Amino acid sequence: MNPVDYLRISLIDRCNFRCQYCMPNGDELQYILQQNLLSREELLTLVREVFVPLGFCRFRLTGGEPLLRPDVVEIARDLAAIPETQDLAMTTNGFLLADKAEALYNAGLKRVNISLDSLDSDKFDKIIGNRGRSRWKQTWEGIQKAYEVGFDPLKINVVVMPGINDEEVLDLAALTIDRSWHVRFIEFMPIGNAALFDRDGWIPSEVLRQRIRQQWGLEAASITGAGPADIFQIPGAKGTLGFISQMSECFCDRCNRMRLSADGWLRPCLLNETSQIDLRSALRQGISTEDLRDKVRHLLDIKATINFKDRDNGTDTGAYTRTMSQIGG
Repeated sequence: MNPVDYLRISLIDRCNFRCQYCMPNGDELQYILQQNLLSREELLTLVREVFVPLGFCRFRLTGGEPLLRPDVVEIARDLAAIPETQDLAMTTNGFLLADKAEALYNAGLKRVNISLDSLDSDKFDKIIGNRGRSRWKQTWEGIQKAYEVGFDPLKINVVVMPGINDEEVLDLAALTIDRSWHVRFIEFMPIGNAALFDRDGWIPSEVLRQRIRQQWGLEAASITGAGPADIFQIPGAKGTLGFISQMSECFCDRCNRMRLSADGWLRPCLLNETSQIDLRSALRQGISTEDLRDKVRHLLDIKATINFKDRDNGTDTGAYTRTMSQIGG
């Protein structure tokens, strides 16, 4: 097991998209009340006084959609200013990024992952659940602006769904040939969307790699902040291709992260809802940060390797009560 030094921080559970793989169909989500979100000050206290002393030095801002958080630039600046911070990144859908990219970069955010599941505007809008004016162009402009201001590596996240966008894999991979972009293909995962998963299933990363090999060839590569992705490159390309294979090629033994929800629940694993700590309530009850460190240290000690495929065979995954958007993905 790798040292756990990476904290994914959800700033808000709301999102301006309603992507099929992230939110459930039909039922409306119960969003966190504003007063139950971790405040900027509470978040900074937890990072500085609880997580950093335990060795956490890499942080990623997520959502929902983190750019919906009004103080997102200030939070980025706070975290970047902590001397122990070695890496500060964000995952976003990119829709609001064009207006905020430069401010975020100047605040100290250096890496950004942007979701782009289709190059076809109609298909893109269908995937994100949009029924009004197309949002593809503004999202694409956000990607261009992020690259322009200097985010490097700039990563494009693609959740591959059979019968929906899997036929675009080669077109999306081709984005890396003439651009220093890093396209990452993610196996579709059934969290909060079991009905869609049961209907469509998922495509193993190796199937996608084989398609790309047949078209251009494929060679092993590396990139800063790769996380769980296996990195490859089309020969001669400026960018790289990553494959996150949580369904077909379990990488639990390489997991180096925990997740902090927008309302302060710390999860040891994306697939575990039973071993959690409510840090927000503890902090507001006046429990000392030293005691909170002890609680988090204990969770680190018991952080188990949990393979999704074994969830019904006695592993401590519990029942999912939150969707991917509420967890922070």
